[in-house]
Amino acid sequence: MLIANNISSFYGNIQALDGISINVNEGEIVSIIGSNGAGKSTLLMTLCGIVKASQGSIEFQNKNITSLPTHEIIRMGVSQSPEGRRIFPKLTVYENLLIGDPLKREKEIDLEFVFDIFPRLKERINQRGGTLSGGEQQMLSIARALVSKPKLLLLDEPSLGLAPIIVKQIFETIVKINRENKTTILLVEQNAFGALRLSNRGYVLVNGKVTLSGKSSELLDNPEIKKAYLEGA
Repeated sequence: MLIANNISSFYGNIQALDGISINVNEGEIVSIIGSNGAGKSTLLMTLCGIVKASQGSIEFQNKNITSLPTHEIIRMGVSQSPEGRRIFPKLTVYENLLIGDPLKREKEIDLEFVFDIFPRLKERINQRGGTLSGGEQQMLSIARALVSKPKLLLLDEPSLGLAPIIVKQIFETIVKINRENKTTILLVEQNAFGALRLSNRGYVLVNGKVTLSGKSSELLDNPEIKKAYLEGA
């Protein structure tokens, strides 16, 4: 579904990604793990056109999207739930969700399938986003990304800042979205143990480079991964 080949990107003169190659097959959950500053979020932003690749190519469903603007990539079926949730705190849950598919009129947008996944949001439909708990805001961020019914969902640190019991719920929901909604998922996470447990394959980023990749089960058993990311998990 997605092929990124030898992509690099910069913030000014600072190189954030250095020749990264990854692929995501239809129906998979693929995780990207690494420490702070490894380039994980930059990778997702590059894949969806927010940060432009300075070299390499990105293909989505056999179409080159390397130079496309973000809104065209979204129209093709890619959606992102960003790091830090970035919901609109003064808008209601309902209004935040409508923003998830700006190409449709209000009456054309189907929210019921989102409420099937996140029933709590239906209970909070008229509540302002800023008054939700951290876990509810994360649900809203993911739900907003799902409103357009994407083929590929990019999730950036969905467990960040949440209590362990809420993280467990979020991870269970990610698996549900993948299996029941048939949505392919590329997951960026600092919670390496949780990400690898629910994904099919994984990539390890260090200083903007892929240093390891393979089946998630193999990465979980890798001594280097255990030492760097899983000790105490």
